[in-house]
Amino acid sequence: MTRLSSSTILPANVAVPAYDRTVLKPGIVHIGLGAFHRAHQAVFTQRALMSTFGPWGIVAVNLRSPEPVAAMAAQDGLFSVIVRGEGDDAAEVIGVTIDWICAADDRAKVLATLASEEIRIVTLTVSEKAYGLDPASGGLDMAHSAVAADLANPHEPVGVLGFLVEGLALRKTAGLPPYTVLCCDNLPSNGHIVERLVLEMAERRDPALATWIRENGAFPSSMVDRIVPAATDETRERAQKLLGVEDALAIETEAFMQWVIEDRFVSGRPQWEAGGALFVKNVEPYEKMKLRLLNGSHTLIAHLGILHNLEYVRDVMAVPALRALVQRHMKAVLPTLDPVPGIDLNAYTDQLIARFANPAIAHRNVQIASDSSQKLPQRIFAPAAEALAAGGDATEFADVVAAWIAAVTKRMDCNDPRREEILGAARAGDAADPSAPFFAIDGLFPETLVKARGWRDRVNTELARWQR
Repeated sequence: MTRLSSSTILPANVAVPAYDRTVLKPGIVHIGLGAFHRAHQAVFTQRALMSTFGPWGIVAVNLRSPEPVAAMAAQDGLFSVIVRGEGDDAAEVIGVTIDWICAADDRAKVLATLASEEIRIVTLTVSEKAYGLDPASGGLDMAHSAVAADLANPHEPVGVLGFLVEGLALRKTAGLPPYTVLCCDNLPSNGHIVERLVLEMAERRDPALATWIRENGAFPSSMVDRIVPAATDETRERAQKLLGVEDALAIETEAFMQWVIEDRFVSGRPQWEAGGALFVKNVEPYEKMKLRLLNGSHTLIAHLGILHNLEYVRDVMAVPALRALVQRHMKAVLPTLDPVPGIDLNAYTDQLIARFANPAIAHRNVQIASDSSQKLPQRIFAPAAEALAAGGDATEFADVVAAWIAAVTKRMDCNDPRREEILGAARAGDAADPSAPFFAIDGLFPETLVKARGWRDRVNTELARWQR
């Protein structure tokens, strides 16, 4: 079967880049060549170029796996995004990626690109666990393998922070301004967190470098939102029918997409607002809304799905009793949120329910449940602690924790950076206080929740219900 490439003649109903790719120059390095980036930042950048053309081509970097990089090379950097909903499927070919590198295979090229005068922005979608954040201290986790390696050998980085810091060091030496670092991962105040971690790593290798970054760099926060399931063979078959050629990088997603960005850049940016991006002074209310309502509800749905042997989010939402639990959780979240400019929170929750129930989107619960130890603190633990501090009982958040513990114990398996500790807690058992081994995991729960005996009793009560 013919592969998608720059010479492919596509059907008239397939949207294609409305700009000249042959003259597109690099301006952005994106680290984390996954499905979400392809369905989100790449789409926004294509919209920007179609509105106002400029030197904003993307150099895509994958830290470890060479597979998506090889697929990019085979397809001249092209891939399709299939939007699925109640109507007919719609395909668009995205052409903003103009180079692609696997860092594990060619570290030197990644560093040379980061040090290039052309590069003005580095965007990131590497997942929460990749940053090596110590949740207890808020700084670097010295036990994180990539952090340890990059501190020991700063000129031969392997992790995202190491590449960012070494790239900035090379620019400082060359007399170039720093690039703007734009985090697009689900971390609260993500720009502030990445800035803090970059500065700490830079300080440990050269205080003058840290000072230069602090005085000249920019780390805007951003909130991203689009539901993007992992691609399957069905995804690729669907793309083949729509395009008439094979696309190994095809992804499918919903129509909805959102990007809220703190407007703080060192050397310009694309006109992402052409795709609907919102530029604001303070992203935090939007971040909190999304992390707690969308991501927190996703965490609940995923574990409800595991407990009820339901594969997809849509399957959970099709069960009225489970759907009601999700709605009840959202209602409990609302009092923990700040006012969000331009957003009707009640309408937003209704929209989320409809998005989760989209029958055309096959988002696996096991995929969402991965790395829960990295996700629960900001999605569930933080609002629980705030609700308790405000005099509430935080019952709904205790119920999510119980569902997580019950799901882990049922499967005796999890894809998580703290897997051994979590499974050890699941094996430990405590008839009198069954959640106690989980609360004893070092640094996982905030002290306010560990000490909240009444709240922990609610976790145990709900846990017993799930395990009957």
